[in-house]
Amino acid sequence: MTLQQRYNFVISWFQQHVPEAETELLYDNPYQLLVAVILSAQCTDKRVNLTTPAIFQRYPDPETLARADFEELFPYIRSISYPNNKTKHLIGMANMLVKDFNGEVPLTVDELVRLPGVGRKTANVITSVVDKQPNMAVDTHVFRVSARIGLTRNAKTPLATEKQLIKHIPAALIHKAHHWLILHGRYICVARNPKCEICGLQQACKYFGKNKASV
Repeated sequence: MTLQQRYNFVISWFQQHVPEAETELLYDNPYQLLVAVILSAQCTDKRVNLTTPAIFQRYPDPETLARADFEELFPYIRSISYPNNKTKHLIGMANMLVKDFNGEVPLTVDELVRLPGVGRKTANVITSVVDKQPNMAVDTHVFRVSARIGLTRNAKTPLATEKQLIKHIPAALIHKAHHWLILHGRYICVARNPKCEICGLQQACKYFGKNKASV
């Protein structure tokens, strides 16, 4: 199977079996999504979703969050990984939104990465989810699944993975493919003991091809 044939198979399978794929983070607007994605770094979406309702109720917009101080906000984030840094990032992010962007979440990667707590992965999530831009956010799931299936070759970094994926996935599907790969990695192609026996991508998967005798 050629690389393009592998991509064609994987994309076709996901389109047929997971036609609607979206983030599992709960949010109502770009501001809430930005807060949730910042909190989700090295933390589960489930934990973030348990935490954000109280934050959104107390700080419904960037203006109210910008007025918070560390001691006031920290208790809301205590249960999240790296709460000290994330508390500082959220307050700094809100202040920059108010000061530099009139309280609106910008929708370009270059502008988003200026915000405290926002790296390329987070910026790609925001632009792809909110605006369906052809940006591929590469987290640990996307990195692992892409390599296992054989969609990427010798990609040593998230950026290398991102570049290879967007080269071969149609631009109109990139925002959805991001979620396909994340969800597949979260529930099927898990880090330890991937569930190859129930995976619909066996035919195209390099990992399965090498290990099928043992699964």
